[in-house]
Amino acid sequence: MEQRHEVSPPSKVTASLLLIDDDKTFCEVVGDALTHRGFVVAVAHSVEEGLRHVESSPPKFALVDLRLRDGSGLTVVRKLCTLAPPPKVVVLTGFASIATAVEAIKLGAVYYLVKPVTISQILAAFRRTKGNATVPLPRKPAPFEALEWEYLNQALVACKGNVSATARRLGMHRRTLQRKLSRSPHEV
Repeated sequence: MEQRHEVSPPSKVTASLLLIDDDKTFCEVVGDALTHRGFVVAVAHSVEEGLRHVESSPPKFALVDLRLRDGSGLTVVRKLCTLAPPPKVVVLTGFASIATAVEAIKLGAVYYLVKPVTISQILAAFRRTKGNATVPLPRKPAPFEALEWEYLNQALVACKGNVSATARRLGMHRRTLQRKLSRSPHEV
């Protein structure tokens, strides 16, 4: 006799959450997991769609992908953090850099996560209220390629995400810049 274990819906709704990511499968999986943990999840797949959600139904929590097809998730973070009261915003990315992490926190995000992540890590990020002074320091300096990648990302942020303007500012070909930016600093 086969026993069936059904997941019951949450007994009460804890809060609204806006999930912004252009990966529809990721949104479906994470959205379902967060719904089962008591969130009412709204999903957007672009900056434009995310901004419309913020205007029409401001959330208490937001999980925002950094790199979206129509621009930077930081645009939505900035808008979210102007709300009163501001929601708890966590930025999520597969293209982490110091420059974007600093900008996300300066704009008001409470945490910055690098993909791949677990639901437990996402929930822990939303619970964070203070920094951690005991975070381990690196044992050796970053390799040159990682430092170059960080520098290129800082220049890209300074040019508001415009790759052509960044390439001109750095005196390099746009395709060369795109190639260098597409590699994760963990690959170099």
